Amino acid sequence: MSEEEGRLTRRSFTPAMRSAYDLVTGWMRAAGMVIHEDCIGNLVGTYTANRSAARTLIIGSHLDTVRDAGIFDGILGVMIGLAVVERLHQAKRRLPFAIEVVGFIDQEGLRFGSSFLGSRVLAGSFDPAALLLRDDQGVSVADAVREFGGHPDLIVQEARRAQTLLGYLEVHIEQGSQLERMNLPVGVANTIAGISRATLTFMGVTGHAGTMTMDQRHDALCGASEFVGAVEAYAREIPGLVATVGELCVAPGARNVVPGTATLSLDLRHQDDQARLSALAHLHWRAGAIASERGLSLRWDEAQVQAGTTMAPELRNRLATAIGAAGHTPVEFPSGACHDASVMSGITDSAVLFVRCKGGISHNPAESVTLEDVAAAIEVVERFINELAG
Repeated sequence: MSEEEGRLTRRSFTPAMRSAYDLVTGWMRAAGMVIHEDCIGNLVGTYTANRSAARTLIIGSHLDTVRDAGIFDGILGVMIGLAVVERLHQAKRRLPFAIEVVGFIDQEGLRFGSSFLGSRVLAGSFDPAALLLRDDQGVSVADAVREFGGHPDLIVQEARRAQTLLGYLEVHIEQGSQLERMNLPVGVANTIAGISRATLTFMGVTGHAGTMTMDQRHDALCGASEFVGAVEAYAREIPGLVATVGELCVAPGARNVVPGTATLSLDLRHQDDQARLSALAHLHWRAGAIASERGLSLRWDEAQVQAGTTMAPELRNRLATAIGAAGHTPVEFPSGACHDASVMSGITDSAVLFVRCKGGISHNPAESVTLEDVAAAIEVVERFINELAG
């Protein structure tokens, strides 16, 4: 289900997302789940427990994508949760806890530039100011939620109470190559890297490409380009730091016009929060220095901060036990990619089970997993749930 012909792009609150919901809803219903959408639009399928007042295990991931995405990022975790519940339903088996399979409406942040909108609502960390964010067509989050059938004014009521939850489990493609190098189908995340994002705008003077001499120029794009090079050079100097400039917009955007503004994105990640924040401060200073040297103005907007997270030791140990019982070697390693589990850990014990992906390729149409590895992940989740059930 995509907004674009010939490639997969599924932003939050769009007709393409509604089509995906309709499909997944049908599968959830066939698996014996009770389905509802919460006030922001997260899709929730509940497989009820065999007793009243039971706690809930959430198995979730996201249903939105990046632009020109692969077909496994996010959706694989929802489908594995659904497959496990389907087997329970076929066996006419209920557990001493409920299972909710959750498809989060917005994790990637492609449409509004702010990630984890869906999981922040459940975790009680949603900032109402996010409702004012607008997409490239000027549509606000609040209006998009309403159009999708949600209720932005009631979002605060969706925050879960910690005492009602047993935990949160996310199954996700690794988006790296460690499992492939170890020749293992699955692994466990022990930590998730923190992330800082900013939007920078270099502002100079627009001019005629032929008549504005080089000594007269205050070229915004040249300033932005120098900064991009500085980001790469600095990140290569700091162990464990990864830095990405993934967006660049130049205005007026004509081949015969000296650029007056250049806006770019900055994404910083590190397992150590202090190292990440130090890098952010340094690059903020560096951007200001470049602007000053070139006679430019600089606007710096910090768009998102997500602290690094350690996954719950008890759930990690249970996953390791399940992996071993399934005949595989249990391994743990840090996640450089951010996941909804990082947000959900603010309200309940959380864990991530990784599935090997070919070449570590992700956020790319070449994203690939094998049926054998998916089957291994399903078996591990089943064993994990059985151990929780006692």
